[in-house]
Amino acid sequence: MTATTGGTALRTTDRTIDWADGMIVAIDQCALPRDYRLLRIQTVDELIETIARLAVRGAPALGAAGALGVALLARQHPGDNETVRFHAERLAAARPTAVNLRWGVQRALALLGDGPQAVLGEALAVLDEDERVNREASLRAAELIRSLCTRRPLRLLTHCNAGRLATVAWGTALGAVWHLAATGDVEYVLADETRPLLQGARLTAYELAEAGVAYRILPDAAAATAMSLELVDCVVVGADRITRRGDVANKIGTYPLALAAARHDVPFVVVAPESTVDNAIADGRDIVIEQRDAAEVTTFAGVAVAPVGAPAFNPAFDVTPADLVTAIVTQDRVWRP
Repeated sequence: MTATTGGTALRTTDRTIDWADGMIVAIDQCALPRDYRLLRIQTVDELIETIARLAVRGAPALGAAGALGVALLARQHPGDNETVRFHAERLAAARPTAVNLRWGVQRALALLGDGPQAVLGEALAVLDEDERVNREASLRAAELIRSLCTRRPLRLLTHCNAGRLATVAWGTALGAVWHLAATGDVEYVLADETRPLLQGARLTAYELAEAGVAYRILPDAAAATAMSLELVDCVVVGADRITRRGDVANKIGTYPLALAAARHDVPFVVVAPESTVDNAIADGRDIVIEQRDAAEVTTFAGVAVAPVGAPAFNPAFDVTPADLVTAIVTQDRVWRP
């Protein structure tokens, strides 16, 4: 795997993840916002490592990564479908909570019998569909938020990163912000910093600044206080897996937001593509929650902030029960679970 660096600006024509010259090209999200770096991924092992360290992250982007990974495997092991399927399963298991990763893998594998070029064609179709799907879902969400909130301009609160960087292009929850901002309907966005890896402070704030949308970063623990002070009109977040009854798995810290929103009568809106809905699971308690390394909590920027050997409870995601969700919005529907 190679990396190239070029300034700090996210160019509007760039996809978060793409295919070029027989390899996967992706923005290294671990380097942002200090450095804009492109990774050139040539093996599935490199792709798995990239996903595991969150250089590529976000449910729709992971779906694209899964499909592209299978395309890479099919080209490198032509005719050896057993080997392709073996490594495709390793890839699908790289992050167990986000359903889109396995969805992308399975979608590309369905074309394996037609040869490597057909697999690549299906993977590229996933990329091409992503922006259209996200634009449709987020436009529907923007219209819903306008109907739920009478105040103008709107004060929105979001968690983690559900923008362009979490998708191939455009974004889900932040996609709704882009639609609302285009009509002058956004006063500001409060961006949770999103401990412990600061996706809100590093990535969401970066995207908002690039788009010229007013924002403030706040500690995750300050979100409920912001709602109590009537500084928030609507909470809008993405999702990594949604059960068929409407329980929502998303970045850790989302569930407390939903509890606070319910307490303060603030709408809580989830924006995601239909591919994030897992109809095989009814109850959120059946979702496998990824557990991350304790070092993500016990160190900061490589410096220890806890006693040596301190244990940590570090789940990557939590599950918000359906009864706390005002609406789930996809490209096809507004679902009030």
